[in-house]
Amino acid sequence: MGALASVVNASAPSLYISLLSITFNSTAWNMVARNCTKKTITRAFSSPYHGCYFLAILIFTFGLVRDHLYQCALLDQPHVPLLPEPLATLVPVLLFIVGQVFVLTLTYALEITGTFLGGYFGILTNDRVEGFPFNVLRDPMYVGSTLCFAATALWCYKRPAGLLITLYVYIVYLIALRYEGPFTDMIYSSHSEVRKEE
Repeated sequence: MGALASVVNASAPSLYISLLSITFNSTAWNMVARNCTKKTITRAFSSPYHGCYFLAILIFTFGLVRDHLYQCALLDQPHVPLLPEPLATLVPVLLFIVGQVFVLTLTYALEITGTFLGGYFGILTNDRVEGFPFNVLRDPMYVGSTLCFAATALWCYKRPAGLLITLYVYIVYLIALRYEGPFTDMIYSSHSEVRKEE
């Protein structure tokens, strides 16, 4: 217990605010996305595309807030370098580059509507994207984001507590995927059936 206390400041409110924002983002978008299939947001904006762009702005903005709160939490945590040089620089840089490659190539492959839950608005491509990065990972956005969290903890801040937060991020993503994955599969399966009938 004493060893954990030396690397994690459990009394810092910023730690729990960061964890709360991580939980909120993932949970909120899953709930909102399911509501989109009921056309609530589409009706409000008179267009599925406008509704999707609005949701994209919200998700991106709250993602920035989440990242800022994560950085604030790290500043309140003990500074303890975990890796010797040059690994202390090389490992997190590599993690960050790989994470960004997954995030950016996913965004390029799916475009804005595909990246930001367009499928829930009925905005679908004829076929699911199966090229890179999906031929490497089923969920490249979540994996890439997790790698970036870890890289930030190791490189920019050198706070071991950041790795615990990163583990929490990954657990939250895994829980979200238990709902999001089957729901997305169902949407594309229904879309495929409609195309076959046409």
